[in-house]
Amino acid sequence: MACAVVVSLFCLLVVQDSGSEAVGAEPSTETGFTQPFAGDPRYEYLAATQLTNLDQLHQPIGQERADDLAMQFGLTRGDAFTPQQYLEFITGQGVGGDTASAKIIEESARILTNTIGRPLLSDVNGKITKTVLASYGLFVNTEGLLQSLANMDSPTRQANSVIAPGGYMGTWCRANGCEASIEALYSSAYTVEAVLGLASQKISGAAQLVRNTKAGISSEVGMSMVPSIWVANFALLYLLNPEVAAEMPAYWAPIPSAVADALLASPTGQVPYSDYASAFEPSPTPQFTG
Repeated sequence: MACAVVVSLFCLLVVQDSGSEAVGAEPSTETGFTQPFAGDPRYEYLAATQLTNLDQLHQPIGQERADDLAMQFGLTRGDAFTPQQYLEFITGQGVGGDTASAKIIEESARILTNTIGRPLLSDVNGKITKTVLASYGLFVNTEGLLQSLANMDSPTRQANSVIAPGGYMGTWCRANGCEASIEALYSSAYTVEAVLGLASQKISGAAQLVRNTKAGISSEVGMSMVPSIWVANFALLYLLNPEVAAEMPAYWAPIPSAVADALLASPTGQVPYSDYASAFEPSPTPQFTG
């Protein structure tokens, strides 16, 4: 491979020895995110946008949009794993398959696509509870804690070693005939966005929330919904399975302020979902900025 890459599966990220540099922290007039969160200007406008009505909350992008985005990011369906490769990859089968590593990847994909019709199940005060929070860039883990997808405790962060060079993904692909897929991924928008995504995570503390300011209104959203990381996540999911990528959230929503404040104040970036469930049910009216 032409460059050295250190990758986290979904919410982070690749370090590439390249000439790419993060732009100065100037607000984007299009999205309201500063750099490095806004990502490469060529792709920023293609990422999830802020919702303008509640009907858009947690809605997936859909297959037609996913296929169109993939093309603009430099990927095609022909670059993706075959259905058999995907099934074997996420179940730890195939040559050199490992069930523990595969489970981390499968859990990460489910968390990233926690959109309408794809709830996560968690133990909340002894009760199995369904939650759908993708547009906020948050999820509830199996123990009932609310957190950013980029939290250190999340499977989407624990996947770093699984996806890093010499890790499960690269080794598995070499043994199972999908090296070309990995090369296509690294030649796509994924790499430049992952560089900026890594920089974003490094400056965002335990909570892994990001401030957005647009039309004079500021709000917080989870790391997975900023353009740089959303694009990187999408490209990686599309490589694995275009149908799964189609379930990613199409819109981001401001986290209710009381929830954001609590997450930012928590030393772990986690709070009990039961303490804040009322902030999401019914969904609060977001501050629309157009």
